[in-house]
Amino acid sequence: MKNQREVVLSVKNVKKSIKGKEIIKGISFEIYGGEIFGFLGPNGSGKTTTIRMLVDLIAPTEGSITICGYDVHKKHNEAMQYVGCIVENPELYSYLTGWENLEHFARMLPNVSDKRIQEVVDIVGMDARIHDTVRTYSLGMRQRLGIAQALLNSPKLLILDEPTNGLDPQGIKEMREFIQQLAKTGLSLFVSSHLLSEIQQMCDRVAIISHGEVIKVGEVDALIDESASRVVWRISPLTRALEVLQGQPDVQVLSFEEKDSDEAVDSAAVVVTQLSPERVPALTRLLVESEVQLYGVETKSPTLEDLFLSLTEGKSIG
Repeated sequence: MKNQREVVLSVKNVKKSIKGKEIIKGISFEIYGGEIFGFLGPNGSGKTTTIRMLVDLIAPTEGSITICGYDVHKKHNEAMQYVGCIVENPELYSYLTGWENLEHFARMLPNVSDKRIQEVVDIVGMDARIHDTVRTYSLGMRQRLGIAQALLNSPKLLILDEPTNGLDPQGIKEMREFIQQLAKTGLSLFVSSHLLSEIQQMCDRVAIISHGEVIKVGEVDALIDESASRVVWRISPLTRALEVLQGQPDVQVLSFEEKDSDEAVDSAAVVVTQLSPERVPALTRLLVESEVQLYGVETKSPTLEDLFLSLTEGKSIG
């Protein structure tokens, strides 16, 4: 059960200007104890800049970022003791063993014993290969070793930038399940990813950022429920059908395609609309009354991808 009262990360009205250009425009969100928080945005939206500010690689121009109550910039050491982070690929020494890598990084942290190293090895499930050299590891194993490194200081917040990047489908599935297991221990996870389906399956809540602004924050299921369903119509004639559908204020025509076939059914045009599923019976009746031939209606449940594309004006994620 998520501890909704414990705010592990708080971002309040954070702005960042670089060379006079405002990159981040007053973003705000919070992450609670034991939750997986997704962070989504198209290329150039400000994701990377935000992550760098979270770990104090760069300072915000305005606003505040606190981790476990400590301001990241003003109380750097106190805040960072609660954070583990992997930005892009984990930095590992390929000629050392996994264990030797962890020993090396442990020396940079206060009070990390061999017992703690063994604990993180067990957490990431690498006991069988931890004494092999890193150059023999798969990409998935390197990612797990990187996470083990980030867990050495027993953080309350783990920041992962594209944790499934480059993994095959099985590796993505394993990483997703592993992240969910970490959250069950009470650890909070901030996950930046371009894989919308993974975020939908993995995360409790999500923030969507575009043009340096957070445009939506909320529970994944609740956000998807707010998004209208897509309804695919197979109809004829296309011109009359479009007149009827586009004449409804609550119907958005997303696309249409005319077919060329001698068979009536096969020649029916395909029109994709966005609307509430409750409107389908009334629209069906209206189309028939308007002498539109109806060959099929299919309602497709909304996904996080549908919501994302509608909020970011169809921009690609990255």
